[in-house]
Amino acid sequence: MTTEPHRLQYLEAMGLTAWVARYRLPNACPTDACEWEPEPAAEGARAPGERLHALLEDAAEAPSTAPSSKEPAASRLPPGQGKARALLGDLVPEDASAPVEMPSEPARSSSVEPAGEALRFTWQVACLDGRWLLVLPRDAGPSDVEYRLLGNLLRAAGVIPARPLGFESFRWPPLEGLAVEAPLEEAQEGLRAFLNGRRQRGWGPERLLVFGDDAVLGDLLVLADGRSGLLAMPVWQGPDLSELAGSAEAKRALWPRVQGWRRDWRVGDEAS
Repeated sequence: MTTEPHRLQYLEAMGLTAWVARYRLPNACPTDACEWEPEPAAEGARAPGERLHALLEDAAEAPSTAPSSKEPAASRLPPGQGKARALLGDLVPEDASAPVEMPSEPARSSSVEPAGEALRFTWQVACLDGRWLLVLPRDAGPSDVEYRLLGNLLRAAGVIPARPLGFESFRWPPLEGLAVEAPLEEAQEGLRAFLNGRRQRGWGPERLLVFGDDAVLGDLLVLADGRSGLLAMPVWQGPDLSELAGSAEAKRALWPRVQGWRRDWRVGDEAS
């Protein structure tokens, strides 16, 4: 256990000035009694670093449990002395040929995917009477011509929504510069959060209609066998509205594919 005099000596050796009350002031509480060692004989002034070396050598010679002869010399130093010697720049292995072991980096978990670039896409999203989700995988919403085309297509297929159809943009990523560990999974969570937030507006989609395609749509929605594994609902996918608006042949080819919409819309309407 370090006594008060020893503590003061260590502070002095490190060049720190310590102030100690040696006399009891009026109305002050008594302090614990301690025996002060006599002041050593005056000797030539030494630098703080030199005095600290001497203290460390004295402490190393103090009686202690005999260490194993195989234990490295640095590990036999009393606690705190190794760091002090390192600060003074003289902590070296006794065997100069022995390599100095450097601390290794902690092992990283292999379950974490490496950071990468975020998926980048913009979709136009709408919901027919809160029941059918419409997605246009592109940056801009439909033009006036495309709006009229979509309305005519729905009416011809027997899908008559009670409320006007309006699209809004869903962009990913919402913020730039964020760390990305799992680009696909994070984008999927973002899309789910977007749709969950629209439930307050009465969105409860039971079917997905997609007009067009992009590089991420199939993987993001987990499309397979006419269903979305991500959203757990049937999916219909057709050409982009701009292609339909400019091609009579594309309109004719689309017509047989929408014949089942009337039945699906009525079935869902009756179920609700």
